[in-house]
Amino acid sequence: MVKVGSSSLTCPETGRLNFDKLEVLVRQISSLHNAGYDVVLVSSGAVMVGCQYLGIHRKPHSLSKKQACAAVGQARLMMLYQKLFSEYGLNCGQLLLTKYTVKNQKDRFNAKNTFEELLDLGVIPIVNENDTIATDELEIGDNDTLSALVAALIRADLLILLSDIDGLYTDDPTKNPEAEFIDEVLELDQALESLAKGPSSGVGTGGMTTKIHAAKIAGAVGCDMIIANAKDFRIIERLVSGSQEGTFFLSHRKPYCDFDEFMEEL
Repeated sequence: MVKVGSSSLTCPETGRLNFDKLEVLVRQISSLHNAGYDVVLVSSGAVMVGCQYLGIHRKPHSLSKKQACAAVGQARLMMLYQKLFSEYGLNCGQLLLTKYTVKNQKDRFNAKNTFEELLDLGVIPIVNENDTIATDELEIGDNDTLSALVAALIRADLLILLSDIDGLYTDDPTKNPEAEFIDEVLELDQALESLAKGPSSGVGTGGMTTKIHAAKIAGAVGCDMIIANAKDFRIIERLVSGSQEGTFFLSHRKPYCDFDEFMEEL
């Protein structure tokens, strides 16, 4: 599983889509696919891309306008992904999920089957929350959590969260120069959870809090997780090859965990 946030796909100066980074991302995933890995991409950016193509210069505040931008942006974003993956001879498919998909057993079962069928067919599944219909009752809220839920659903081995940070620190490194980097987390405890901070970017919706939450979800079903910096997407292959970059979270599968009950409780 690879998750990229909106801020990782945009030019920091303008907030518009960075096509060079998008091409590198697709090439990295295509190379992993050709090496025999099943790869699922969770990609933010629908609202951001919709704003760009509709000429809206600031992220909308009203729910209806956000959903309108998402409707335009999701189609545009998938068009770009399809074009880029086709250059490497690959197909990609879109899956838009809500909290209901995860919590409802029948929908969860159907979604799992769809993922498995796409992977069996050699298709790259591209996942996002269904922002066009999601409301407070239906939304997952951030793609860190979404990626962890999908990783749990398909029983992924590794979840890579790519963002505008290097990993987990003992404090906010932008405010505290003495903050120490944590390269490995063998067990999540309350002390580590207290280190989580809010979002550092005005583009995305997640912060370190959502990433710690994602590690708890993924780890409970046996999926390791890495938080790493998205400034160079070539880090993906390095991480899969075992390079020690970012913060690695060791999974701790809960014994006697009923998977359906676990997902419904989230």
